[in-house]
Amino acid sequence: MANPLEHLSFNHIDSATVGTIVYPPGGRYGPRIQQDIQLVLLHTGSMEVTIDGVLFRLEPGNVALLKPGHIEYFTFADEQDSWHRWVAVSIQPLSMDEVKALEQVPFSLPISEHLNRITDLMLSIRSEHEDTGPVMRSLGHTAIQLFLSELSKAQLQRDIHPSVLLAKSYIHQTFKENLSLPLIAAHAGVSDEHLVRLFRKYEQTTPIKYVWHYRVLRAMELLAHTGLSISEIAQRSGFQTSYHFARLVKQQTGKTPSEIRTSSWGKGDSHAE
Repeated sequence: MANPLEHLSFNHIDSATVGTIVYPPGGRYGPRIQQDIQLVLLHTGSMEVTIDGVLFRLEPGNVALLKPGHIEYFTFADEQDSWHRWVAVSIQPLSMDEVKALEQVPFSLPISEHLNRITDLMLSIRSEHEDTGPVMRSLGHTAIQLFLSELSKAQLQRDIHPSVLLAKSYIHQTFKENLSLPLIAAHAGVSDEHLVRLFRKYEQTTPIKYVWHYRVLRAMELLAHTGLSISEIAQRSGFQTSYHFARLVKQQTGKTPSEIRTSSWGKGDSHAE
């Protein structure tokens, strides 16, 4: 799904507010007309929200996107407290096309650690920064764009075979270790041959080539942002030798590790090989 607010910039944000509240058992709120684009992060209990007469349910651990102009009525769990936090972003009027696209955005998705951290940060600094100031506005803008980005990512992942997702997750967590096709396939729950076929279909490569590609990507981050020697970076990125590391980096990027570091640091000399 395309991001309906991809052209929404910081300058379109009028204000951003954040809050946290615990509703007792049987809590109710509304009806109200939603004025902002609002994220509601539910952590405990349950929440049902009726939007223009249509009932939606939000489970703990999920975040809902509420859209401006709709009539909302909230009911919370009868047997326990319901704790939720929110980020409300007031924006300048959207175009008709943007409004139509926003209305197609699904109601909710799981709360990510990144979104939790942004909400934590906004709550911790709200007493020091005005809702209309640049800090809160920029964080509110980031929270909305992060939700939409994660939604697009989740929808893309639904189209990928779950064994490929399991394999990629395992590779990302253990790329520094000595990985093999049988080991990766075992964690993905399929045979070696089947995993190769799945990777060719969904990633246009093989599992082992994906491993080496991912190692190079992580190594390039270390080249650009640390002062570690190239041999140390090679070791930390899962390469047995600096020669193998340099060869794959050159093959994948067209540059040597030293050239990448020089370019990233803007210097005429490079660090130890």
